[in-house]
Amino acid sequence: MSARLGRRGAARRLATGAAVLAAAAGVLSTAIPAGADAKGAQGAGAERHRPARTVDVQLLSFNDLHGNLEPPQGSSGTVTEAQPDGTTKTIPAGGAEYLATALRQARKGHEYSVTAAGGDMIGASPLMSGLFHDEPTIEALNKLDLDVTSVGNHEFDEGRAELTRMQKGGCHPKEGCYEKGKTFRGADFPYLAANVTDEKTGKPVLKPYTVWRHKGVKVGFIGVTLEGTPDIVTAEGVKGLKFHDEVRTINKYAKELQRKGVKSIVALIHEGGLPASAAYNADCDNGGAGKGISGPVVDIAKNITPKVDALVTGHTHQAYACTIPDPSGTPRTVTSAASFGRLYTDTTLTYDRRTNDIVRTTVKGAHAANHVVDRDRPKAADMTSLIGRWNTLAAPIAGKPVGYVSADINGRGASTYETPLGDVITDAQLEALAPDDKGGAQIALMNPGGIRSDLAHKASGGEGDGVVTYGEAFTVQPFTNMMNVLDLTGAQLITALQQQVSGSNEASPKILQVSKGLTYTLDLTKSGKDRIVSDTVKLNGEPIDPAKTYRVAMNEFLAGGGDGFPAFKDGKNKLVGASDLEALTAYLGAHSSASTPLDPPKADRITIVK
Repeated sequence: MSARLGRRGAARRLATGAAVLAAAAGVLSTAIPAGADAKGAQGAGAERHRPARTVDVQLLSFNDLHGNLEPPQGSSGTVTEAQPDGTTKTIPAGGAEYLATALRQARKGHEYSVTAAGGDMIGASPLMSGLFHDEPTIEALNKLDLDVTSVGNHEFDEGRAELTRMQKGGCHPKEGCYEKGKTFRGADFPYLAANVTDEKTGKPVLKPYTVWRHKGVKVGFIGVTLEGTPDIVTAEGVKGLKFHDEVRTINKYAKELQRKGVKSIVALIHEGGLPASAAYNADCDNGGAGKGISGPVVDIAKNITPKVDALVTGHTHQAYACTIPDPSGTPRTVTSAASFGRLYTDTTLTYDRRTNDIVRTTVKGAHAANHVVDRDRPKAADMTSLIGRWNTLAAPIAGKPVGYVSADINGRGASTYETPLGDVITDAQLEALAPDDKGGAQIALMNPGGIRSDLAHKASGGEGDGVVTYGEAFTVQPFTNMMNVLDLTGAQLITALQQQVSGSNEASPKILQVSKGLTYTLDLTKSGKDRIVSDTVKLNGEPIDPAKTYRVAMNEFLAGGGDGFPAFKDGKNKLVGASDLEALTAYLGAHSSASTPLDPPKADRITIVK
């Protein structure tokens, strides 16, 4: 058990007198025990002094924060809200100053309240956190009173030793302490990694589960990341580690918790789904329990033991609050709060003191709901202070102008397979690596997941609209991956393009961004690798020759076969170049100025057939 979880009591959440604000969050429909009124109070006389048989435990959750302590830029800092008339509305959202206020407001009136997260709290972070190896984000999460989180794939970006430092504290082994007289204290909350074990010992690298306790109420939390983490993290990041099946792992530890007398269990799973609607408040169960969602989390949810009472998920950066039937056929809450702190989920778990379990019925109720972290609420002063302190340290680097844009250039926030920012990034990489002495690149390819934000026209600080700062460029490309140039035959190149829509990427295509000159047709009416119309793949208007050798630039993650592209591992004559971030900033500097800003590209290199 986490010592921190055990001492939640008086310091924080014992708000007095107020009735549970069930309507704000939505409450799991339950059968009220005989003799209890709507508040759970027992009958007259002496009975009134007995504890209520059931109490409502408030579960607040969020996921995929990725170090976004400041409000995210561009479309990454908005959510879509469905309106009663069928239209949608875009709402600015996110920022730790507002998230802290939202969570603190939500906890009021809830004596039994626990806050959990679904992984990727750190990694792929904006410069203000990433520059300091995400120490600012861990500090912020401590102040947010996070109780527990699972690890996500990005928690392994810098390897096991660095993740252990995030948990236990201590200054960075190479860069030391960032603030004079202060040693990084680590996370006050436990990071759970039930399905990540040491290759040699077979033991979990961090705690597999923890138990939250308050006044006799016990809720167990099991945390896992997706089994496919090694496919989407650099080899160095997962060195010496083994990742196991999510369902088998959760079922194993659910049994262990039950043996220890913990009957109420929540799984924190860094794997997710794809809802039918992009609106955060869409009815995910329209047409039946779980009918409005697809993706990996559906099969996971259907196979996790009924001993687990709720699933908090993540990874796909989508918003949903669904009920997916468990193996017994009983609906079970499955939620995700999008990403970047734009939403939080409020779920009510009705705890039966007699059985020590969560009451779950087959009646579909408004058991969980996502809420917008809008920016109309007051800022949390402690977060404002924290952000100001770290921004002061980062300012000499972060505020430097590196380019100019005439309008938003969308990347992460674009809804299309090919994005304007993807075109800018690949053109930047091609230009950096085309010279003979830099690799002689003819083509550049970029994985879409490596583009973490948009380049927004609106100023994020005092730099002025249209100015791109180093900090903003870093937010787009935070991994600082080194660029590689490889020899690939035309046949290998076409195979790689086919791997975008086949193999591990068939169910959820990963469409590579392509540099100027490379064109082809993506036919979505077909299936698997046939979606790539091979005879349309051309370079500068000439069909790709399967027997010819081409020099292809990509980041080191892709070159290692990451994101389901094993074809790239067969590349020959590898040359290592500058980092992806250096290529981007150099391109912005060369192709834009205050008087001639860079325009968004048309993003017309890939022809889509639907």
